[in-house]
Amino acid sequence: MAYSRQAKDFVAISDLHPNTTHPRVAGVIIGKTDVKSFPDRKSIGFDRFTFGFTIKDSPDYFINVSSWGNDGYINGLSNSFRIGDCVIIENPLVATKDPEKEDRFCPSTPSFYRLLVSEAHSQLSICSDIETMNRLLPLLHLPVKDSRDFYSLGDIVANGQSLDRTVINILAAVRSIAEPKFFTTADGRKGQRLEVKLFDDSVTSFPLVCWDREAIQLVQTLIPRETVLFISDARIGFDSFRNCMTATVNSKTIITVNPDTKEASLLFSYAKEVSESGVLDEDDRPGDVPVDSISDVYTVSQLKLKAQENPEVFCGITYSFISKLDLDTSVSKVIRSRCSKCRYQVNEEIQSCSNTSCPGGDQPLTVTTGFDLLVDVTDHTGTLQSCSLNGTVAEKTLGCNPEEFVSLTEDERTAMKWKILLERCKVYIKITPSPKSRSGMRGNVLQCSLADPGEVKQNMSALQ
Repeated sequence: MAYSRQAKDFVAISDLHPNTTHPRVAGVIIGKTDVKSFPDRKSIGFDRFTFGFTIKDSPDYFINVSSWGNDGYINGLSNSFRIGDCVIIENPLVATKDPEKEDRFCPSTPSFYRLLVSEAHSQLSICSDIETMNRLLPLLHLPVKDSRDFYSLGDIVANGQSLDRTVINILAAVRSIAEPKFFTTADGRKGQRLEVKLFDDSVTSFPLVCWDREAIQLVQTLIPRETVLFISDARIGFDSFRNCMTATVNSKTIITVNPDTKEASLLFSYAKEVSESGVLDEDDRPGDVPVDSISDVYTVSQLKLKAQENPEVFCGITYSFISKLDLDTSVSKVIRSRCSKCRYQVNEEIQSCSNTSCPGGDQPLTVTTGFDLLVDVTDHTGTLQSCSLNGTVAEKTLGCNPEEFVSLTEDERTAMKWKILLERCKVYIKITPSPKSRSGMRGNVLQCSLADPGEVKQNMSALQ
């Protein structure tokens, strides 16, 4: 398979072979696992770190990618992209996969091979080429399994415990998303758990459980009652405590959001109808705490300490600097656009929704566009990395909306960036403990404004 000259000499996944020299592969991330560590057999007392992900470059072809290395490299690489991003992988090693081992723990792929990304020989970057992104983004909405090969929730309930410990495909709509719960196991390991309630035309509520941070981050972006999921290779189990069947996301699972299929379109229409009818109980996700109710002041180190000691979500104020704010990078990393009808992620250059099942049909494309930033918050005690700065909060912080930002020149974006980076700010922040992240926590900026010097002095003195 060959791409046009504009495809930048990418090698198609279907054409990859161990003899391929210096391959350059472009794909969209459709699955990703958490970073894990293991004792290094060669260096006693040290750990090796690894994670994996799955990329797709055509309707029928996708491949698993893994990377091994030290803490800094692996966590840095993992934090540089997420599910839904388009990436370019330079010079990965093409290795023949062990089908029995790989298909047991990783998503089943049509390729005979797998890719290995190493710090010494490979490079991964976010794709910013519009033509390539326009080709890849629609693939996010194509299930990796036959779109007709799934169980309804009614089928799962009817089969009951005969499905216990099996791996199946599910098509269902999202009813509600709970807040994540954090815990510590008997042997001291920290973990998290999030439960999603699913529904379809046969069952009004069915639990889907997520244990991994990457899966939790994905489902937290979904819109209840407006999202349909095709969940490939979910593990089915019987919950004896609740006396019901459950589904669990595992390392083999690929979640396709709002699939571009006839079956998903019918379920989407049903979900919209039943939601508007009021048949489903109100089960909305809790909103953020109003900033007027937040009064506790912290240093960054105190925020980290509290997150470690108390695995509950909390809010606070910190007088800090925004030390990382990538406004002068690719616009696609600053602003994300979605079809307002079906919530598909689209590129601003697209003039029509790529979802053939979009309820907007042949109507002109209407797009919901918003800032989607990750910033670092720093004071004299340390740095809180990769805090979310999104939506209207980002608009107020930057002093412009997405449309105005897009019209700025690169120099103007750089000037805006340094105007904020050089000033101490009063940051209202929501902290969610996240044991598997490098900082042990996840921050969401609720409000950010320039701090009054007198107020800073008074509060910082009180924290001494």
